[in-house]
Amino acid sequence: MTRTWDLENLDCAHCTSEIERKLSLEKGVKEARLDSMAKRLTIESEQDQDSQFWENIEQVAKSVSPTLLLQSLGEKSSRTWKVAGLDCASCANKVERSIAQMDGVSSVSLDFMRKKLVVKTGETESESFWKSVTEAAKKAEPGISLVNEDFKTAKRSSPWKNLKLARLVFSLVLILGGFLVGNPQFSLYFLIASYLVSGYDVLLKAGSNILKGRIFDENFLMSIASLGAMAIGEFGEGSAVMLFYQIGEYFQSSAIDTSRRSISEAMNLKSEFARLVSQDNSVVKKVAPEEVAVGSRLRVLNGEKIPLDGILLEGSTSLDTKSLTGESVPRFVEAGSAVLSGSVNLGSVVDIEVTKVYSESTVTKIMALVEDASSHKAPTEQFITSFARYYTPLVVALAAMIAIIPTLFVGDFSTWLYRALVFLVISCPCALVLSVPLAYFAGIGKSAKYGILVKGGNYLEELSKLEVMVFDKTGTLTKGDFSLVGVSLNEGTSFTETEATRLIAILEKSSNHPIAKALSDQGISEGKVHAQSVTELPGRGIVGTVEGKSLVAGNTRLLQERGIALPAYFDEGQESSESSVLLAVDGLFVARFIVEDTPKPHAKKALEHLKALGIRRTVMLSGDMQVVAEKIARQIGLDEFQGGLLPSQKVQAFAKLERESEHTAFVGDGINDAPTLARAKVGIAMGGAGSDAAIEAADIVIMTDDILAIPMALRIARKTKRIVVQNISFALGVKLVTLVLGALGLGSCLHVVGCLC
Repeated sequence: MTRTWDLENLDCAHCTSEIERKLSLEKGVKEARLDSMAKRLTIESEQDQDSQFWENIEQVAKSVSPTLLLQSLGEKSSRTWKVAGLDCASCANKVERSIAQMDGVSSVSLDFMRKKLVVKTGETESESFWKSVTEAAKKAEPGISLVNEDFKTAKRSSPWKNLKLARLVFSLVLILGGFLVGNPQFSLYFLIASYLVSGYDVLLKAGSNILKGRIFDENFLMSIASLGAMAIGEFGEGSAVMLFYQIGEYFQSSAIDTSRRSISEAMNLKSEFARLVSQDNSVVKKVAPEEVAVGSRLRVLNGEKIPLDGILLEGSTSLDTKSLTGESVPRFVEAGSAVLSGSVNLGSVVDIEVTKVYSESTVTKIMALVEDASSHKAPTEQFITSFARYYTPLVVALAAMIAIIPTLFVGDFSTWLYRALVFLVISCPCALVLSVPLAYFAGIGKSAKYGILVKGGNYLEELSKLEVMVFDKTGTLTKGDFSLVGVSLNEGTSFTETEATRLIAILEKSSNHPIAKALSDQGISEGKVHAQSVTELPGRGIVGTVEGKSLVAGNTRLLQERGIALPAYFDEGQESSESSVLLAVDGLFVARFIVEDTPKPHAKKALEHLKALGIRRTVMLSGDMQVVAEKIARQIGLDEFQGGLLPSQKVQAFAKLERESEHTAFVGDGINDAPTLARAKVGIAMGGAGSDAAIEAADIVIMTDDILAIPMALRIARKTKRIVVQNISFALGVKLVTLVLGALGLGSCLHVVGCLC
C-alpha cells in the first residue's frame, strides 16, 4: 500500500534526509522517499495499514521539522487532463475561472500552451466531483474535450488540423465562385455557403455563450460583425470577414503547435525502456524505467539514452549531455563516474548501477520543471489577460456609439452601421491576448535548449530587469574542488604531520563539505577507523571523537568558542591568505591545514559579459574567511565581496542588498545557499553539481556548471521581453490605427488586417 503527501514549510535542507531516515526505520514501512524538489513524501508499507499507522507517519515527520505541513494526496485529490479543441487564450481563462468558483477546488491551472488542465482539491473527492469539474469546463467552452492523463492511452494523430485546412480551402473556393459567377442568385448561394462552411463553429460558440450570459468575446464580435454586414446586403464582405478570421486563427494555432513541438523535442529525454541485467549477469530484459529499483544493474547500448541516474560500473564511454546541459562537447566518463538519465551513450556497451528511482531521477525533475513552467504567468501576461476582459465590452460600446451618434446628426444609418461593423471586426483581441504568453513560452523553450531551466514566465521577466547579481563563492564562482597545499604544526606539539593529517582525515570523512573532502582524502588507506559522536557546525567546522581523542576541526571562531588557546599571530590577524582548517586534539591546538580553491575557467569572462549587458553591480557573499574572499574577488573582477558569513548572515547580507536595489538575483549551488535562493526574487542554482535543496529553492536552474550560461540566460530573458513589448506595441498600434481609419470609413478592407492581426 502506498500513500503520498505534498509538503509545505520544508525549509530545513538537512531535514530532508533525516525525515527519510526516520520514516524508513518505522515498523511496517517498506520504503520512504522524500523528493525535496517536488516537496513530495511517498511511503510504501508492507501491507494494508489503518489510519493510526498513517497518523504516526505524519507525527514522525513533524518531529524532525515541527513547522512541516503535510497534505495527504488520495487517489483523487488532484487530476490532470489533456484538453483538445481549445483554440484561444481567452477561452482558457474562462474555463479556469469557471472551475475555480466550484466548491472543493483548492487550485486550478489551465496551461493554454501545453493544453493541460490541473485541478487540485483540499481533500479526497468522489468520482462525481471530477465529473462535475469536466462538465463545468465544457459548459464554459462547449467545443472542448478532456482526456484524463491518469489513464494512459495510445497516441493518435488528430486529423482536426487537416480537416480545418480543408474547410478553409473549400470555403475559399466557394467565396471565389460567389465573386466570379455571373448570376446574382447563384452568387448569393455561394457566398452564404462559404460563410457557413468557414464560420458555423464561431456562430455556435457565440450563441451558446450568449445563452449562458457570457456575451463579450471574439466569437460574439465576429458573429455580429459578419451577420450585420449581411443584414445590410454586404454578403461578400460578411463571408470574407469570417473566412479571413478563420485563416488568422489557423495560422495562430499552427504557430502555437510549432512552439509546442519544439519544446517537446528539446525535452524528449525519457527512455522508453531500461535493459535490466539479472544478478548472475546471464539475462537481460526490457522493463519500464518506473519499475527499476535502486541498486539494479542496467545495460546501455551505443546510441541509447541512459534511463536512470546511476554510476558506471566498468570501462569508459562518452556521453552526449546536450539535452540536459546544452553542452555540445561529449563528456568522457569512466568506472565510478556518475551518469545522468537523459544522456546518450556514444561509445561502447556499458553497465550502470542505479542510484535513484525514476521519480527522483534527473530526467523526471527536468521534465517536471519544464512542464510546470508555463503555468507561472509573468506580470505582463497577467495584465494583458485582465486587460482583454475589459477591452472587448469597451469596443462593443464604442461600435454602438459609432452606429448611433453620427446617425442622429447626419443620418445615413447604413453607412455608419457598416463602419461600426468594420470597427468590431478590427477590434478582435486574439493577437493581443495570445502574443504575450506565446513569447514567454518560446523564451522558456529557448532557455531549455541551452540547459537553462526557467520555472516560469514571471522569473524570465524578472531576470530581464536585473541590475545587481549576487554570487556564492564555492562551487559557483570557484571550482569547489579543494586540495591540501600545506600543513603548519603548532610549536611544541607532540604530533607529527603524518599523525595530525591522519586524525583530521578520519574526522572529516564524516562531512560532505568540499574542504572536508580534500582533507579526508589524506592519510587514510584502509578506511577501517571511523569517527564517533560527530557533529557538523555549519560555517564553523566539525567536532567528534577519533580513537578516544576529542577532535575539533574548523575556523578560529569554533576553536575560540571551545575555549582552545591559539598562538598570538591568530589574535594579530596574521593568518594565511588561503583557507585554513585548524585542528585541536583534547583541547590543545595541533596544526593548521591550508587548502586552496581556484576560480572557474570562465568566471572572469562571465562577469565581463554581465557588465556588458548592463549589470551595474556584482557582489560575492562567502562563508570563507575575508582574506580568501578578497583574493578570489580581485582575481575575477567582482565589484564587492563579503567573507566569513554564516548561512543566516548570508541571508541578512542579501536582504540588505535587495533593499538597496529592487532587481537583485542570487546565484548559488549548496545546501547553505537554499535559504537565500528561496528569498531572492530571482534565485539561480548551478544545477550540474548543485544540491537538490538549492535546485528546489531556485527559480532558474543551470544544468551545467558553466557560469557563462548566466549571461546567456540574461540575453534570452531580455530578448524575450523585447519581443513581448514589440508584440504588444504592434498589436495595439495596428488595432488603434485601423480602428480609427475604419471608424472614419477610410478603407473598406481594413477588417482583413484586423482579422489576420
